[in-house]
Amino acid sequence: MIEGRIAMSQKERDWLQWLVQAKQRKITQRTAAEWMGVSERWVRKLLSRMKKKGDRVVIHGLRGKVSQRRIEGAVRARAVRLVRREYVDFGPTLAAEYLGAEHRLTVSRETLRQWMMAAGIWTAKKTRSPAVHTWRARRSCCGALVQWDTSEHAWLEGRGEKLYLIAMIDDASSRAIARFATHDSTAENMRLLRDYLETWGRPLEFYTDQATLFTNAPRWNTELKGDPPKTQIGRALEQLGIGWIAAHSPQAKGRQERFFGTAQDRLVKGLRKAGVRTLAAANQYLAQVYLPLWNARFTCQPADAHRPLLPEHRLPAILSHVETRVVTNDYTIRWHGKVWQIERAQIRPGLRAGRVEVQDRLDGSMAVCFRGHELTVTECVLPTKNPVPPRREGRLSRVPAGSRNSPWRSGLDLQNTRPIWSILREEGR
Repeated sequence: MIEGRIAMSQKERDWLQWLVQAKQRKITQRTAAEWMGVSERWVRKLLSRMKKKGDRVVIHGLRGKVSQRRIEGAVRARAVRLVRREYVDFGPTLAAEYLGAEHRLTVSRETLRQWMMAAGIWTAKKTRSPAVHTWRARRSCCGALVQWDTSEHAWLEGRGEKLYLIAMIDDASSRAIARFATHDSTAENMRLLRDYLETWGRPLEFYTDQATLFTNAPRWNTELKGDPPKTQIGRALEQLGIGWIAAHSPQAKGRQERFFGTAQDRLVKGLRKAGVRTLAAANQYLAQVYLPLWNARFTCQPADAHRPLLPEHRLPAILSHVETRVVTNDYTIRWHGKVWQIERAQIRPGLRAGRVEVQDRLDGSMAVCFRGHELTVTECVLPTKNPVPPRREGRLSRVPAGSRNSPWRSGLDLQNTRPIWSILREEGR
């Protein structure tokens, strides 16, 4: 600031003009207070101070002075040193959280962002362009719609086997449940579905992509009549009375995709800091650390639309791989290359030549059901076939049947053998 000159903002220049007019009695103090948005008492105090300070009366007294709340340089240097050493690929928000939790260094994310930019650790991002699509409003109740998907990512960053993150997130509250798995299979997705149902109950609808885990429609022959057959998950949802909606693009499941984006930043770095290397340890960190943090910080509390599980919803039977088999006349069925005998006490009318449901359950057991009743079966031990004699080593040379060296002529004296007609003539026949 040059001596004798005062740098003012547009607001301060307007205030000075109105105060001068009020001092010259061109406008009343009440009018000046209304235009300035302050009280008449403050206008009178400014006019009183104007006699001593002159035009500087509209400038804040702390301008140009160092703030008493300014963070010391040693604290800034320590924070930048820690970020450069341990959190160089962390964003300002996540780095500020770790500094406070692990190093007891409390600093706001914006202050840390400015420090990181000044130190060359962080680059300011460009302002996002305005949205070109219409945002879909959240559902009004918790459990009205649940998004369900799987993320394939280097969650352990090469420290262990490849993992998949299967997750469900509520559309109304953003409350999430997830688990790591080694394969994105029907059984692993059913295990997560079981955890969700036992924790919160039955939602109204699930929102997923069109993967073959959920629908056979994309590969169903259009020339065939009727609806495509349901997948195992589709059958389970129908028995539970839960609707299913297919998304036609990843952007349609934006809330789920943003959950995965946050997890690929925060969860990956949390697993790294915890030294996780196995599937069990990853699921333990996910359940005990990350998901409680997510559900406490990034969720809201709408109304709840979940429905309770009823007694007829037997989850072990519903959340299993189910196929049908025909009962033979001797009351046996075939399953996985084995023959299973239905116990005599379980035989009932209509069972012979009837169809039963065979369930491969998530705990590895098998169950057979007929018209809602579970049957007891035992494995039949089939008799073993006669063992095939071992082949002789080597290979016999092929000899013509009429040859003297033919095997069927072995032991015969071919030199003294006479024709049969000669023998019959001698005997007078």
